[in-house]
Amino acid sequence: MRGDLIFLLLSFPTRRNRHTPLWHQKASKRAGGVILWDYHVICIQKRRKGDTPWLVWDLDSSLPFPSPLTSYVSETIRPSFELFSEYQRFFRIVHAPMFLRCFASDRRHMKDSVGNWTAEPPAYEPIIAEDGAVHNLNEYNEICAADVMTNAGSDLINAVFTQKLGVVANEGQLEDFFSQIP
Repeated sequence: MRGDLIFLLLSFPTRRNRHTPLWHQKASKRAGGVILWDYHVICIQKRRKGDTPWLVWDLDSSLPFPSPLTSYVSETIRPSFELFSEYQRFFRIVHAPMFLRCFASDRRHMKDSVGNWTAEPPAYEPIIAEDGAVHNLNEYNEICAADVMTNAGSDLINAVFTQKLGVVANEGQLEDFFSQIP
């Protein structure tokens, strides 16, 4: 993967309803594999050599692994499926190297108000950012409609490579955004 373009796509719901629906998810017990996540992270990759499509790596998906971005968007995100407004989804697009340097999680979001685990924590150590931050997940998941990019011009392409929090897109902007990255 050296030399490839790699981005993380973080799917978050609006603040009103803290759940985002995605289809073809292994954890689902429902028809179509639909599940409501509080957030979801996938990797999107483009090989620099050759004319290859953007690929989605989603460890929770029942679709082929990896899946072409166009298929993943239409089958998992389903922008053509009309959702109730409380399930409106936003996607934070962050260049993977930036995310790996800046993201931090001490897993406090996995504990209840008394400090007990609500789910078994991962076996690996909590993630600490390069700057020493121990928890900034809230910065990544605080998204509102005003944060959504208005067009995918060169300023936004530059921002995804240079800004700690990347850029925010709605479900209808994803494929267009990635089509503009050289």
